[in-house]
Amino acid sequence: MRAIAAELGLGRATIYRWFGSRDLLLGEVIAREAEDYFAAVRARVKGRGAKALLETFDQINRGLTRATALRRFLEQEREAALRLLTSSDGVVQPASVAAIAALIEAEKTYQPPVDAATLAYAIVRLAEAFIYNDAVAGIRGDVEGLRQVEAALLGV
Repeated sequence: MRAIAAELGLGRATIYRWFGSRDLLLGEVIAREAEDYFAAVRARVKGRGAKALLETFDQINRGLTRATALRRFLEQEREAALRLLTSSDGVVQPASVAAIAALIEAEKTYQPPVDAATLAYAIVRLAEAFIYNDAVAGIRGDVEGLRQVEAALLGV
């Protein structure tokens, strides 16, 4: 927080007043970056419908597994990182669900098997589990397995 305040030419108290805590600031930064990243990936993926959504989600997931900063955050502060990334009452997960739901809803040629918000929640929670949450189950970083499950959910 001290370094951020110095970089912005602000006092630490101002940063804390704006965001409340380090976790809330990190959550806001990660959530905004994720939203921009999801939109950028979808813009790169050609096509429409379920297949395009699957390709978009797959590229997002692969990008997350390659994200050095995210990996370091999880390695250095595992408990705090998992709480910040996966908490439904935090900032990151609800923003990710909303962004994925928006991508699903934008696919006018695709009729999801459940409402977009529910499907988006399932997609995000599965990604959390397969990418960084369930190392104990031996599926950490298993983007191939995640793609298969997402394909089934999307009906591809």
